[in-house]
Amino acid sequence: MFERFIARRYLLSKKKVQFITVITLISIVGVTVGVAALIAVLSVFNGFNKYQMDILTGFDPHLRIEPVNGGTIADYQSIAEKIRKESGIKAVAPFAMNKGVISSRRNNVVAFIKGVDEGLIGGLSDVKEKTTLGEFAFADSDELGGIVLGGSLAAKLEARVLDTLTVMSTIGMEKALTQIVTPKSMKFVVRGIYDSNNREYDKMYSFISLPKSQRLYDLQNNVNGIEIRLDNIDNSETAKQDLQALLGGGVKVNSWYDLHEDLYSVMKVERWTAFIILSLIIAVASFSIVGSLTMTVIEKRRDIGILKAMGTPNGSIVKIFMFEGILIGIYGTVLGCLLGFTICILQIKFKLFPLDTMVYSIDALPIDIRYTDYIFVSLSAMILAFLASLYPALRAARQEPIKAIRWE
Repeated sequence: MFERFIARRYLLSKKKVQFITVITLISIVGVTVGVAALIAVLSVFNGFNKYQMDILTGFDPHLRIEPVNGGTIADYQSIAEKIRKESGIKAVAPFAMNKGVISSRRNNVVAFIKGVDEGLIGGLSDVKEKTTLGEFAFADSDELGGIVLGGSLAAKLEARVLDTLTVMSTIGMEKALTQIVTPKSMKFVVRGIYDSNNREYDKMYSFISLPKSQRLYDLQNNVNGIEIRLDNIDNSETAKQDLQALLGGGVKVNSWYDLHEDLYSVMKVERWTAFIILSLIIAVASFSIVGSLTMTVIEKRRDIGILKAMGTPNGSIVKIFMFEGILIGIYGTVLGCLLGFTICILQIKFKLFPLDTMVYSIDALPIDIRYTDYIFVSLSAMILAFLASLYPALRAARQEPIKAIRWE
């Protein structure tokens, strides 16, 4: 198409007014910087999101089944067997989760006491691998049970491996308020201390065996729920719907996203906010495109008049200058994508932007490169370049050929 040929010549040829070339270069640089900044920042957001997700899903299950009324599940063995027959299921295990007061010689701390099956927990959680002191093994006896604490919780209790702690049940406390009875309690020996890289988990969660939890909280042979790990976490929503249909309305199935919906909603809002704010850099560069093309239209007024006198339709004139604006957008977008990708690779390999490991659990800004970011950022840049070239192109088409070439 001759419109593209002329647009390319107008963009690359020397201008009579050197200032126009400078504005064109500024426009390309502006789009380049905006695109590179967007890609780099979105990759950092992706990195933090992935890092947080790995921590949460490494500790929590992909799916969790709980009673609708908040009670307990009695026939959990048959439910677990049904679930295991479904495709895509990697591991299934019951659990009991209740609050209790853990007492050491020095401190008392309220925490979640989670009863789990020691033989099955490894398929559902990374807590065994994250046990840094001692080991994740309860070794229960009739009088003493085993307990595994988070690092922050152990620090609050000033407890070490092989120390003996007392766990008081909240059920016993409720009875103690209305009757003259002693709250139900049991003795536990600290068998291990884990570090999940999540301080909220480390200071709030402890693990005991499922039988001890059932005795401590008067659950008889019931459990509070069933946890599931899938072969592929991306199938969580589909598996959730399938299991809900299979098990009926007596229980509710929550995915890992449901368990942390507030956190992921905030992260999504932050990501979109950053995208919109940084898109303003490209929008500012688009104003330079408007100025550059408008001055090009003024400089090329004689050429426009000659083209129109030769019978070139207004649509072709519009296309010439729109193509020129789009070319500026293409050059800036391509260079910006390359620059953004280079920054991300350098950060991954050389950690150009480190973090204080005394404050953060990672040593540098995390990066997760996603091709979808390149697509959306490129489309946004091209749309802004298209809109910026619209006004100068329409102005060029309104030129009258007689006035344009009268004094030439």
